[in-house]
Amino acid sequence: MPRSPIRAPKPTLDLTDHLFVFRQPIPGELASGSDTGSEMPFPPVPETLRSESVFGNDRPLEIEVGSGKGLFLTNESGRNPEHNFLGIEIIHKYAKHSAARVAKAGRSNAKMISGNAQPLLADRVPAGSLEAVHVYFPDPWWKKRHRKRRVVNESSVKSFLAALRPGGRFHFWTDVLDYFEATIEMIAEIAPEFGVPIPEEKAASSHDLDYRTHFERRSRQNQIPVYRVRYEKR
Repeated sequence: MPRSPIRAPKPTLDLTDHLFVFRQPIPGELASGSDTGSEMPFPPVPETLRSESVFGNDRPLEIEVGSGKGLFLTNESGRNPEHNFLGIEIIHKYAKHSAARVAKAGRSNAKMISGNAQPLLADRVPAGSLEAVHVYFPDPWWKKRHRKRRVVNESSVKSFLAALRPGGRFHFWTDVLDYFEATIEMIAEIAPEFGVPIPEEKAASSHDLDYRTHFERRSRQNQIPVYRVRYEKR
């Protein structure tokens, strides 16, 4: 199910406290980086991604890979003010949209990175430092030859495992059964430290913003099954 259109944030909204830009070149149309022209420049990503360098405190840090429109980041940072939340989104306009959302909500414990999550997690997140990694409804890359582009792959799973503290959580939700089953099988083979997958139940939703992400809302409203699981690092 494709993403729906978004509106650009108002030019007067200052996002410099909520958006970093990772300038590594990315092939094709997914290239991130700040816009050119009259837009204010955004700060570069810190060399080390930890609460002290990103938020200026030592609260537990959770990372969401593929934040989309920022619904999870905004809601979860409000529900858990004693944790920090860092979203990473490869498409710049969505990263800006998410940053605008948390900025307008007044979330000092939530920020965004515009860029590719895989090198950031592999190279800039200290081992054993994260409280949780969240991946919700990533692009399934349907064609077999494109599956190496999936956000959850062997390389990223190893990075998640290394970055999480003992007892840290990896949450994975998708509405694509093939992707879900392939991921469960892959993790069992390459990351036994994650142990057995723990099913997560869907929460009751009485309001549009009660869903974890916009994709969850669309899937459930269209009666599309959602497959939810979490792992806890041993």
